[in-house]
Amino acid sequence: MSKFQFLMSKQIPMLGKSIKREFPIFEKHRNLVFLDNAASAQKPAVVLEAMDKFYRTAYANTHRGVYALAEQASEQYEKARVTTANFINADTHEVVFTKGTTSALNGVAQALGASLVSGDEILLTEMEHHANLIPWQQMARAKGACLKFIPLTQDGALDLTQLGSLLTPQVKVVAFSAMSNVLGTMPPVKKIVAAAKAAGALTVVDAAQYAPHGEIDVKDWDADVVAFSGHKLFGPTGIGVLYGKKELLQKLIPFEFGGGMIADVSFSDATWADIPEKFEAGTPPIAEAIGLARALEFVSKIGWNQIIAHEAELTSVALAEFSKLSGVHVTGSHEAKTRGAVFAFTVDGVHPHDLASILDEVGVAVRSGHHCAMPLHKKLGLPATTRASFTIYNTIEDVSALMSGIKRAQQMLL
Repeated sequence: MSKFQFLMSKQIPMLGKSIKREFPIFEKHRNLVFLDNAASAQKPAVVLEAMDKFYRTAYANTHRGVYALAEQASEQYEKARVTTANFINADTHEVVFTKGTTSALNGVAQALGASLVSGDEILLTEMEHHANLIPWQQMARAKGACLKFIPLTQDGALDLTQLGSLLTPQVKVVAFSAMSNVLGTMPPVKKIVAAAKAAGALTVVDAAQYAPHGEIDVKDWDADVVAFSGHKLFGPTGIGVLYGKKELLQKLIPFEFGGGMIADVSFSDATWADIPEKFEAGTPPIAEAIGLARALEFVSKIGWNQIIAHEAELTSVALAEFSKLSGVHVTGSHEAKTRGAVFAFTVDGVHPHDLASILDEVGVAVRSGHHCAMPLHKKLGLPATTRASFTIYNTIEDVSALMSGIKRAQQMLL
């Protein structure tokens, strides 16, 4: 009996099957093996029901009216902020609701970039998603600043031996991902933040990919800014979270203007509301905030110990099975303890898009392309990869289905 067959036969106390019942989409698509979770996760019934109930029974705009529905909507919206703050161990006024991580990072780059001058430096990493690269590129170009990058080691980790030399006095911002959406790399957030802080730089953490896989404690991390999205964390699309330290948010100018974010307006000038309202112009994502809060409660009820243990088991099994396939190459570390359950890989002689199509024919949903990390793929010498990403409702059987699908593609195309 192989190690894989042995694991398959064990009664491993994993989440997969029991948690999957909470997600209605798997009732409709009973044979679906959904492995595109790094792009967006499925939604549990509690999230869908909470949003539907709000729209059906309690909808009104927030912070506008004094009638009962408006007050109830405002109360639910602000209660969602409290839930979100508790989830990441933040103070409530430090939580800003945005359209998503991309929106948050663009806003932060714009706000922090306002104080940059020619010759200043912004330090990123070579594994960044476009959402944490392009906004800084544009700001650096506008201000005459310089982008620098923490390089990767051969096994896909950040080469932190160079961090000290990179953190020159000219570095004003250090922005990095807490988990690569290609390599699965999880860098030591606290270590990088502490080094940047000692060098006098502000820190921005893109936690979009990390948020579904590990606990975020913003006080422990001590980063100035942390951003993540609802839709990767089993919540709805159209909402994200921008956490910022109180003193920083109070200093920053708003990056979007309109109703709801002002204290006073004349025909020639305006002053801003207190945080977080100062960064939430216009009608907010009310139902989405309510849905996000339910998703965070759902995750908290499961517990991080269970989630981390479950995904560590899936990661270990997947790496073992990938290693048995001839002509299959996984990017990043091949040590389960040093990476998350995201696997971008190539198959000799098979185009990633063709592989994704063949996998779809057998009910396995994966992503193919550069995964909004084109510079990283260029560095790796790869035009594209196929990506399989796992989460709480995936099982060892899903790993088996993926491996069988890859073998099928090899038999068909090679």
